[in-house]
Amino acid sequence: MGKTLVKFLVILVFVPLITLADVINIKSSAPELYVVKKGDTLWDISSMYLDKPWLWPELWRNNVHISNPHLIYPGDELRLRYNEKGEPVLDVGRETPKVQIKLSPEGRKEVKSALPIPVLPWTVIQPYIENSQIMNEANYQRLPHLLGNQDGAVRFASGDLVLARATRRTPEQYNVIRKQNEIRDPYDNLLGFQIRHVADATPLESKVEGQHLVEVQDANFEAKRGDKLLPHKQTKLEDMQLRAATRQKGNIVSSLEQHQLLGKYNVVIVDLGQREVKPGTVMGIYLQGPKIYDSEEPKYDKENNFVRSAFDGADEVQQPALKIGEVVIFKVFEKASYALITRSTKVIRNGAIVARP
Repeated sequence: MGKTLVKFLVILVFVPLITLADVINIKSSAPELYVVKKGDTLWDISSMYLDKPWLWPELWRNNVHISNPHLIYPGDELRLRYNEKGEPVLDVGRETPKVQIKLSPEGRKEVKSALPIPVLPWTVIQPYIENSQIMNEANYQRLPHLLGNQDGAVRFASGDLVLARATRRTPEQYNVIRKQNEIRDPYDNLLGFQIRHVADATPLESKVEGQHLVEVQDANFEAKRGDKLLPHKQTKLEDMQLRAATRQKGNIVSSLEQHQLLGKYNVVIVDLGQREVKPGTVMGIYLQGPKIYDSEEPKYDKENNFVRSAFDGADEVQQPALKIGEVVIFKVFEKASYALITRSTKVIRNGAIVARP
């Protein structure tokens, strides 16, 4: 029997043998006073003070006036100080939010003049919150679909009337959707269908059971025969609280922009679903190098198309996974999630590992 000793380097960044408590280290460049501005994000402000932005709530632990450290408003004055134990604490100076009174036929309405700043840049993730999702295959196949129109057309634009299958309960509004691609994990298991929002459609009254006319509206792309009709639901950004992943481990399996080379503020799909993560979960991105066969002349796995048998008797060395960035999960589905790359030190590709930061 040949020698098959396998060496595993135990310096794997994402699976430490001993878990130490996270220590808050304030950056030397952190300001003693910062006034929150419109357009700021919680992640950017957290990164201004901390190398580990997900530890943001720890800076507020002795501030009894702030019940939720994730709710920061434009105009807030953040003051950094140290308590008697030498621990960093962040205080906030906040005026009572101004309220505008609007008169309407229904009566008086009170409207807050300021909203809390978002955790992540809203302009980047908004299209994916409102117009993109990952659907279970069975749920997608059950949806009604567009059939055609009286002109015999196969493509439809805003204003066109199209015959469609009807459901028992007709909603006031549909989203016309189309399967963009299949999302699979590294083992080729189907995670769901990535869906593209094609247009909106308003159903019209019909006396024919099982079908009705719909009017295509606000088309982002041309609708086509076979496109599915999904009852419209108002979508909004889920409440997010930054929290570090612990034992979760997965992979980046796709990019929503269909880029091969990824970096900061690209949106990616991670093969972790609602059982593993929540919006606001922070994960590190790790690059795993190829295996090395240590013999008289060390070789990388699959180097120059050498077959494994050529290295019988060589020690197999697994390289450590090195951290090259961070992502924040912002939208979660049954078996997959959307995540925003918030930091990268190297080019990131599909297949990169995500785990505790």
